[in-house]
Amino acid sequence: MTEIKYITRTRAQESSAAVERLYITMRHLFNRGFYKPMGVSGETLREALLLLRPEIYGSIADEKVELSGLLYVIERLPIGIEECRYINLTSDEGYSQSHFKPIVPPKRRRNCYRIDYEQMNIEITRGRSDIYDVLTHLTFMFVESHKIKDRILIDDDDNVSRDWLKLEHAVLTQEPLSLTEREIAISHTTIILGRSFAEINDIYSAFATEENPDRFLHVIYWLGKIALEEVLENNKRTITFSPILRERLGHHIYGEIWATKIKTELQRLQLLDRPLHIISANMHSVMNSIFAADVLKSKLRGKDKTEIFEELSKTGNSDLRALVAERATNEGMLFLPDTSGTNIDVQIFDTAKIKFDNTPFSKYAVPENTADKPVLIVMDYAFGEQAYETIDELLKPFNKDFHLNVESVSIMGKAGILVGEKGDIMIPTAHINEGTGDNYPFENELNVEMFQGNDIPVFGGSMITVLGTSLQNKDLLKFFHDSTWRVIGLEMEGAHYQKAIQSASKIRKSINPDIKVRYAYYASDNPLETGSTLASGGLGASGVKPTYLITIKILEQIFNC
Repeated sequence: MTEIKYITRTRAQESSAAVERLYITMRHLFNRGFYKPMGVSGETLREALLLLRPEIYGSIADEKVELSGLLYVIERLPIGIEECRYINLTSDEGYSQSHFKPIVPPKRRRNCYRIDYEQMNIEITRGRSDIYDVLTHLTFMFVESHKIKDRILIDDDDNVSRDWLKLEHAVLTQEPLSLTEREIAISHTTIILGRSFAEINDIYSAFATEENPDRFLHVIYWLGKIALEEVLENNKRTITFSPILRERLGHHIYGEIWATKIKTELQRLQLLDRPLHIISANMHSVMNSIFAADVLKSKLRGKDKTEIFEELSKTGNSDLRALVAERATNEGMLFLPDTSGTNIDVQIFDTAKIKFDNTPFSKYAVPENTADKPVLIVMDYAFGEQAYETIDELLKPFNKDFHLNVESVSIMGKAGILVGEKGDIMIPTAHINEGTGDNYPFENELNVEMFQGNDIPVFGGSMITVLGTSLQNKDLLKFFHDSTWRVIGLEMEGAHYQKAIQSASKIRKSINPDIKVRYAYYASDNPLETGSTLASGGLGASGVKPTYLITIKILEQIFNC
């Protein structure tokens, strides 16, 4: 008789299945048009998220409320979202022309509008990744709200705890809280959250705004209050997707408007025939790398390049940044603020107007013929699948028949690292698309050797393009790192960029089939290390050196130094 073998799944396999379920469920709910996140329709989403237990959501599966994860989410959702029972995801449907004032989350560029005291509209113009981001954050927030509710209700008669009544009194008080009143309120909140006084005190100020220094208490109160009403009054929170959003999604509407504006400006400036180099980066590193050293040599005398870049990154030095921007504008830079809804600003650099003798790239053998002098198109960071939409549209022929002379596409971004620490550099050789069989090997013009000798560890290998940072799971990432995939890091756009580049160059033939590509990332977090996830905070000044080192290496290749 054949022995029956019981096959058990590893945590990595369970996590992979949970990611797939999240992905499918969110698309199903979007097509359905609405759902109740804490009702039956949202159950699959909640269960998958609790099974996955993403690293940035910390103790989501525990009884105690997760504070760092809550801060991470709150910074990426509009102020006041915790008070709203109805959340409507919309396209750009004209609210910017109304009396409604846009609310932009501090860590995520999207316009949101408070329609009334119980409804928040969130504009989705950056594609499906934006929807996944919002829905996972909301699901986490609602799960945490029900943990608060469970600690408030003390018996079957729906009585609430004394600590809840004290918190309610503190929040509803019109006058600002004194130090004593605040600490008394925090003391009662420790019981509600299952956290120590020190833990809450440490994170309290991170939630604060100028208008509301006690916003932490406000957030906890409203999360608990809405959750209570869901249970006691069966008044469920509802998430809806507007018909126009459902109609527009996936049709590259915003990407086409964005790309057409760039090409129209190139035509107006008579730059459309010139060699084009597309760079995905932030809106300061290319400009500063070219112009800052000469512009600020007298104001920041004695400082090296890295110190100058660090000074420029400080919040209070807007006057220094203005000086660099003025020089760049005088030497051929045009800034195109986004008006399409993609939230991707653009800079166009006409290198024919740059005085290279006054830059760190003075060794550049500038072509004599103006027609051969390159034009840099620097685009701000895309978000997830939006990378495909924007680059796909940008690489298409202008007016359907004019093929752009695109010589290279360079991607400088931040990513999670699996082999090193925050601030290290990763040079990918391939992008693996999570949840699909798609993988994109490519010839990277950048390599590990180019970055060595700069006191920054550098790693080369495959990178995985994930559905969202909020779905990072330690077991799944460990599998990708330890197995023959040998993944060194994770990010959200690489596979989408490469898919668009390959289709344009190899299949559609709308650009040079031998186009050069460059990918390099600096590590913003390490999801395999507790305390080094995205929820633990940003890089700060330590991110300046790798950012500019990558930018300079990209420019050196473009300028053939």
